[in-house]
Amino acid sequence: MSTAPSTRRDPVSFAARLRGRDPLVGYWIALDNPAATERIAGLGYDYIGVDGQHGVLHQPGWQAAMLAVDARGRSAGVIRVPSPDPVAIGIALDTGARGVIVPMVESAEQARTAVRACRHHPAGTRSLGGPVRAELRLGSVPAEIDDRVACIVMIETAAALDDLEAICATEGIDAVYVGPADLSAALGARWFGDPAAADALAAALERITEAARRHGIACGIHVMDGESAAKRLAQGFTFATVSSDITHLQQAAAAHLAAARCLDAA
Repeated sequence: MSTAPSTRRDPVSFAARLRGRDPLVGYWIALDNPAATERIAGLGYDYIGVDGQHGVLHQPGWQAAMLAVDARGRSAGVIRVPSPDPVAIGIALDTGARGVIVPMVESAEQARTAVRACRHHPAGTRSLGGPVRAELRLGSVPAEIDDRVACIVMIETAAALDDLEAICATEGIDAVYVGPADLSAALGARWFGDPAAADALAAALERITEAARRHGIACGIHVMDGESAAKRLAQGFTFATVSSDITHLQQAAAAHLAAARCLDAA
């Protein structure tokens, strides 16, 4: 599978750019609102991550979200599936997703299961979908489809840290992705951002970026704003996902309410 960097910046080149460790910036979708997703997908983010694990956007909405992302032709659509279950991974990829983010991977064995679910025979166990939506975006030749699909596994538990080197060394893994909230909890934080766990989290993040670099795979993290994305990319992460639609909706509404009340008070 090719690992050479790509000079293209379009949805088709997403997996190649990820494997090439190009710096990528994405955005997170948690709401089941295809019209809003379509607007965000036209802004120029390298990828749009759709949350099929914790968001309100469950399996029936995955395909609508991928259609909304593809409608703008600028960002690659990626789905976070609920678990390392190969069935969920196959369904996500059949919607035309250009990659999956697999949460709660705690061992090299689970990482291999995720990889095989993303690849067709002989590299894996994925069933050739035939005339489903994925064929329109990714073609019908199994090896070519596999080359255009990214398998990203999350590092977010103590067990994953214990098996970090083996996970990163798993053949076919394209990237590891840090879930900082869960990883913080695994390191003793009482809440996300707890200063008591700050040093342990910083050390863990350095371990993860270095392990990914040694094994030649991409390494990503979720952040709360664009400034943090720039900081993490400068620290050695190769991709970063910014906040979420639901978070920004609440923040914008709260800011306008605060501004309106200040004007009223004046």
